[in-house]
Amino acid sequence: MNKLALLLGIGLVLPGAQAFAHAHHHGAPLTEAEQKASEGIFDDKAVKDRPLSDWDGVWQSLNPYLLNGDLDPVLARKAKAANKSVEEYRAYYKKGYATDVEMIGIENNVMEFHTGKTVNACQYSYNGFKILTYASGKKGVRYLFECKDAASKAPKYVQFSDHTIAPRKSQHFHIFMGNASHDALLKEMDNWPTYYPYQLSKAQIVDEMLHH
Repeated sequence: MNKLALLLGIGLVLPGAQAFAHAHHHGAPLTEAEQKASEGIFDDKAVKDRPLSDWDGVWQSLNPYLLNGDLDPVLARKAKAANKSVEEYRAYYKKGYATDVEMIGIENNVMEFHTGKTVNACQYSYNGFKILTYASGKKGVRYLFECKDAASKAPKYVQFSDHTIAPRKSQHFHIFMGNASHDALLKEMDNWPTYYPYQLSKAQIVDEMLHH
């Protein structure tokens, strides 16, 4: 068991995670360029490499909150703005958020994936980034990482998307995970499990989402 799993197991990581979450909840505001990039508008030359440490911390899946109705205020706001039904949005996010990985811990280039009592971990190496242009005409960047330990049961390929295109501590992220190849994962557009800092409460997550 590595240090992060041990800390999680005995609860010592919680004060650190709380400080981590607090810092992000009140993090530095986005610059105009960062805000534009988060909306999918940026010059390809502005995209920079990022270290895995940008995603360091302990993270919780949004999937349980969606399934038990906690995110309904967010769905209602989105539906009103887009003239769609709440149920249409619920179906969209059910597919998007679907995952059995309840928690992810990231430290020292090691990622841990927690599913129930099972923890799979691996050290990941950076594989660069890919700029994607979506059907809407907006763009996004995925940051690619690979587990090279053949004995690990953690996903071999991992891609992060967090609406950020240059080094900056992540405030939440969408993750793509698989064992086939990066190219196969880059084609995945419907399932993007989403994670927020572990110590954010349900109310804080809803607040973040309503004001994101």
